[in-house]
Amino acid sequence: MWSAAESSSAAGVGTVALVRETAEDLGAGVGGVPVQDADFLEAVYGNAWWVVSLIVVVTFVLLAVALRSVVLPLKALLLNVLSLAAAYGVTVLIWQEGFATEVLFGQIASGSLTTWVPIAVFSFLFGLSMDYEVFLLSRIREEYDATGDTDRATVDGVARTGRLVSSAALILFLAFISLSRVPATDVKIMATALALGIILDATLVRGVLAPALVAGLGRANWWHPWARRPEAAGRHRISTKV
Repeated sequence: MWSAAESSSAAGVGTVALVRETAEDLGAGVGGVPVQDADFLEAVYGNAWWVVSLIVVVTFVLLAVALRSVVLPLKALLLNVLSLAAAYGVTVLIWQEGFATEVLFGQIASGSLTTWVPIAVFSFLFGLSMDYEVFLLSRIREEYDATGDTDRATVDGVARTGRLVSSAALILFLAFISLSRVPATDVKIMATALALGIILDATLVRGVLAPALVAGLGRANWWHPWARRPEAAGRHRISTKV
């Protein structure tokens, strides 16, 4: 059976599902690459939301305990979503829509993204981006504990971690750029997403948005529900002395 629509398109996927349903009603089975692709997508992405939700919850809890804050972990996760969205968006623009593909890679756009690329990019970028965030926020937390001044802590935290984050991001960016020169288009797509994601995260997100949000939120950054109120702590110290 031949379909007018490409098997990976929305119309093609619908056709494959219809053929499989019809065949199963007749007690038959369907094989071929389109069916294998559909099964692969179901196996990889069928429970993806549960896995992602678990990662988000565990990350939030660990950061909340480490940073002694509820706001900072939430901000870190939201900025990670922004970094991933930007990486996905620019990769789609280059490889699916064909923007500057010939200039950058000397070939025409593939017209689509390989099925395993989004989940692979998520795995790499989420971990790397969160590493940069932890470097920055933990340093800001240390400076705030020492000074009690959010603005000063933000400036000192960025100053002390900026070279480390920038150097690490540049090394990874160049490594992924080198990886994008291999002949396989699938690898080129993944390397493009990783390189763009790393450089956007290190420059715009961690270098501008993250410290700007910390400075803008002020004392709200350090709120967490298990903290003792200062007045309660003061009463405890007085009563102990008496």
